[in-house]
Amino acid sequence: MRFLIVSDSHGLTEELLEIFNRHEQEIDDAFHCGDSQLALVDEHLLPYHTVRGNCDFGGDLPLERIENTPEGTILMVHGHHHDVKYDLNRLRYRAEEIGASVVLFGHSHVAGALIEDGVLYINPGSIRMPRGRTDKTYALLELGDGAASVRFYRSEDGSHVSDLDVEGRL
Repeated sequence: MRFLIVSDSHGLTEELLEIFNRHEQEIDDAFHCGDSQLALVDEHLLPYHTVRGNCDFGGDLPLERIENTPEGTILMVHGHHHDVKYDLNRLRYRAEEIGASVVLFGHSHVAGALIEDGVLYINPGSIRMPRGRTDKTYALLELGDGAASVRFYRSEDGSHVSDLDVEGRL
């Protein structure tokens, strides 16, 4: 299974659709990890499963999503309620509580992925205001047969950011 993951678009609209359209034929689903600053019914957000971030207002977006897939359980949060700018401990506890093998989050605007104790954590970065590097990024996740591959791409042109990629067993 293949998934598109974006986060922290902070009001961008056309870019969300461009990224989705760029990968639509190669993915099974798409996720937005919050701070879209768009309403759930906004046409630019419709292709994505999404959660509410600290800059999203109104109650139409959930704080957490749990997606059960044939390859395992995916937990998606924005991260502001889990203190992800400091460490991943609260996310680890929540992943363990629900048996998630993949955790998607944003909030820090710092792109990265890691596998720890059989759980994959992915922050796709920000497609508007990245931190820690200049690349505005999103990620593609491929899951299959207990293995995971995460590839990062620049939002502007879809070029590969290979130094962020992660592969491993879950």
